[in-house]
Amino acid sequence: MAQTVADQLIAQLIDAGVRRIYGIVGDSLNPVVDAVRRTGGAAKGGIDWVHVRNEEAAAFAAGAEAQLTGRLAVCAGSCGPGNLHLINGLYDAHRSGAPVLAIASHIPTGQIGSSFFQETHPDRLFVECSNYRELISSAEQSPKVVNAAMRHAVALGGVAVVTLPGDVAELDAAGPVPRFVLPGRPTVLPAPADVRALADAINRAKTVAIFAGAGVAGAHDDVVAFADLVAAPVGHSLRGKEWIQYDNPFDVGMTGLLGYGAAHAGIHDADLVLLLGTDFPYEQFLPDGDKVIIAQVDTDPSHLGRRASVTHPVHGDVAATLGALTELVTKKTDRSFLERTLKKHDKLLTSVVGTYTDVDHGRPIHPEFAAAMLDELVADDAIVTADTGMGNVWQARYLTPNGRRRLIGSFLHGSMANAVPQAIGAQSAYPDRQVVTISGDGGLAMLLGELITIAAQKLPVKVVVFNNSTLGLVKLEMFVDGYPDFGVDVPAVDYAAVAKALGFFAVRVEDPGALRAALSEALAHEGPALVDIVTDPLALSLPPNVTAKQVKGFALALSKTVLNGGVGEAVQMARSNIRHLPGL
Repeated sequence: MAQTVADQLIAQLIDAGVRRIYGIVGDSLNPVVDAVRRTGGAAKGGIDWVHVRNEEAAAFAAGAEAQLTGRLAVCAGSCGPGNLHLINGLYDAHRSGAPVLAIASHIPTGQIGSSFFQETHPDRLFVECSNYRELISSAEQSPKVVNAAMRHAVALGGVAVVTLPGDVAELDAAGPVPRFVLPGRPTVLPAPADVRALADAINRAKTVAIFAGAGVAGAHDDVVAFADLVAAPVGHSLRGKEWIQYDNPFDVGMTGLLGYGAAHAGIHDADLVLLLGTDFPYEQFLPDGDKVIIAQVDTDPSHLGRRASVTHPVHGDVAATLGALTELVTKKTDRSFLERTLKKHDKLLTSVVGTYTDVDHGRPIHPEFAAAMLDELVADDAIVTADTGMGNVWQARYLTPNGRRRLIGSFLHGSMANAVPQAIGAQSAYPDRQVVTISGDGGLAMLLGELITIAAQKLPVKVVVFNNSTLGLVKLEMFVDGYPDFGVDVPAVDYAAVAKALGFFAVRVEDPGALRAALSEALAHEGPALVDIVTDPLALSLPPNVTAKQVKGFALALSKTVLNGGVGEAVQMARSNIRHLPGL
């Protein structure tokens, strides 16, 4: 049998190290799927087809695999509605810099432009969520386009989309296949003049603080050593947490609405703030560049100065830049600012984040108690995914990184329903590692069908559901803005019963005294497991630096709740949350 364009495409993917494609089979995609079948699967040197229940989950799964491995991952969708479903997950992958190739099959070439059944134009639709997209219209063109797409995805870090009509996929292959050999990652060396200017500024500054993002990955020891040199407290973003928080005696937590600790105070009270590898988007949590000297180091020059007024922009790798600075910076002997910030962090961590970790009685279960217990029980090298919403808060505040654990979520795109499909990609890529989700009942419900994927693929994913029958973070947003909550509550669902029907080991926990045993048993189970934890819907997480406006909003919302007849709810809510307000 002659090699088809589809066969050639799959051979190129195998050569690039791809071992699985996430997607749903169908019509225009069938030639590609059959080419996958004929490879015999990954166990025989070919490619596995991972059948998900929604193409959105396919893109999330591929994005998670790519983020965790750093290698190219692939998803696919059939023409029209099939590949349209990919868009949300591809947005997440692209914003996360995950090297993902999406195969978007298309209607027959002779019908393109005629408003044919299911006709869309994928090469136009994916413009905002990809570095590259191209329509393959001939057999000769195909190997070059596929090669270029893979190179764009890997080299630029993001999504590439290949649009392939089903009739073209069936053609006999033609044209040579370019070799797919990638160079190593280069080190971006900062300009010496920029390093000198920044070093002079650091030497002049009485106090220095560091705010670190995901760009410090691989530079943990360099950042800690430099913080020691300049007596700087080290705060971090959500994405920076797993790379810098552990083994860091200068850690002062995270800033932002999901934040905790003294990071906010540290970066606002210093004379000079050094932003390392972060494109933190919430400028209201960053210091005023007219009052504080801000320096920023990043490998992407487009990030420099776009969130805050930066006096010292430095284009370079974090490790390389800190190495060059170390030779020019004088060690700071006055460590009073650092010690004062660390002391404040310890107080805030004990009085705010630690408030609920001792709650081992009473119903419903407080989610922070459950999150703290989960942190104790998951493996040291676990991969933990979290749904956007309160799941992100519990992961950010309670899951402790150690240099081996991985923490992922939809941190930049902020999509709901990401945790379970990302866990599918994580477990597929790392079958021998423990993969755990922190799922909200709202997020889980949106892509509930992916529990079927976990069962069908026999993936030993552990799904931990924080089930409060409400959209918790939206509820909090409404209260902070002075609105009474509306449209956020949903009927109670027994997700353990749903999971059991699908073949999961599953347990529903309403008694906090039974939580440890339930989590331990689920985590030790060899196959898929789900723990449905009934949590307090009124336990809302407030940031450590609550503004007068936010307090006013919370109080206003409470008064509206009372006026609308919700007196009992208002009292319960105050009891659940008032301890979160520092000074109250």
